Amino acid sequence: MGWRNWSGLAEATPAQVFAPRTTDDVVAAVTEARRSGTTVKMVGTGHSFTAVAAPEHTMLLPTHLTGIRSVDRDAMTVTAAAGTPLHVLNHELEHLGLSLHNMGDIAEQTLAGAISTGTHGSGGRIASLSGQVAGLELVTGTGEVLRATETENADVLDVGRVGLGALGVLTTVTFRVEPLFALRAHERPITWGEGTASLLDLDDAHDHVDAYWFPHTDRMQVKTNDRLPLAQVDDEPLSRWRAWVDDELLSNTLFGGLNRVLTRAPSVVPAVNDVSGRLLSERTYTAPAHRVFTAQRRVVFKEMEYAVPREAGVAALTEARRVIDASDWRISFPVEIRLAPAETTPLSTSHGHDSVYLAFHTYVGVPHEAYFAGVERVMRDHGGRPHWGKLHTLEAADLAAAYPRFGEFLAMRDRLDPDRVFANGYLRRVLG
Repeated sequence: MGWRNWSGLAEATPAQVFAPRTTDDVVAAVTEARRSGTTVKMVGTGHSFTAVAAPEHTMLLPTHLTGIRSVDRDAMTVTAAAGTPLHVLNHELEHLGLSLHNMGDIAEQTLAGAISTGTHGSGGRIASLSGQVAGLELVTGTGEVLRATETENADVLDVGRVGLGALGVLTTVTFRVEPLFALRAHERPITWGEGTASLLDLDDAHDHVDAYWFPHTDRMQVKTNDRLPLAQVDDEPLSRWRAWVDDELLSNTLFGGLNRVLTRAPSVVPAVNDVSGRLLSERTYTAPAHRVFTAQRRVVFKEMEYAVPREAGVAALTEARRVIDASDWRISFPVEIRLAPAETTPLSTSHGHDSVYLAFHTYVGVPHEAYFAGVERVMRDHGGRPHWGKLHTLEAADLAAAYPRFGEFLAMRDRLDPDRVFANGYLRRVLG
């Protein structure tokens, strides 16, 4: 059985495959890998664009390690098996009258994969999923089952919230949760000038902000999300028809077909982007938070994303536009712009400062190398750090210079996986 990630950019053929049912099964697999001098990786759903989860010898499947294990309403925490897909957790939390504080726009990842690579949303008190983690259980490279909370192995929790799969196999994750709440979403088209001038003000004025720039045009779209009491969730629902037209027909079916055409006629991309920007309409709707945060993404793409310091965000975006405009690239996917508060986790891309995230995409059938390399130089010039699950070219020495606590992470890796049972090519590149 082979392994391939969602974008098709990484694949592997492991020597053996297991689907553990219990933590003891994971311990047995790790212990055997250590004894035989091989490696073991628990894979998720493959939504990382890098080979961070690629197995080299033994591949563990999360199929049976799913579901909520416990709910503590006094502490407002929920513990779930680490192989649980995020959309399953969201669904179960809604039935419990609970919610995560924030999340990204994809809900297909496993909990372990999402936190290990620093998956994040925009705005809020905490933007990333890992920042909402209150506890972990993991099997270390020596076969030990280690529990980490703020009072037990707190140093492991601190470092392991974004662990890249390098510290152990996560078996459970405990999240801080809050009472289920609604979001009022307001989406509207704006111009490039309006967007770049008001981006930081919008972030100050709203709970969550996402913006999108259409390359080769002066057109942008902005989406603001504001928290509301749950009682208002039905005040302004989006009709099923409008939701299907906007989010399924236009964003997936027609967008996918259009990109297939544009791969054969790239010269018309600027005109198509301009028309797409002109056709955007304003809409407002209210729904439970996770239904507003997340969306279906059926069009396969490739992505690079960098977090730059908040004060450099608009300058980095403006310079990236200058580089794109001066090139012969034809970019059919919007550039996504999100904002995030600072975090303390050593390998959080927002460690130590508020950030603006800039995400660059291409259709899966379009070469990405020159485009990503060009804008990556801009991001690095502005103090950017690459998203761990998305494409980048940085190596251990580059990352050590970007993360003040990088050495602490390496020391924790030495402690928890001294024999490199969880190593693979990607981790050797970014961690040494």
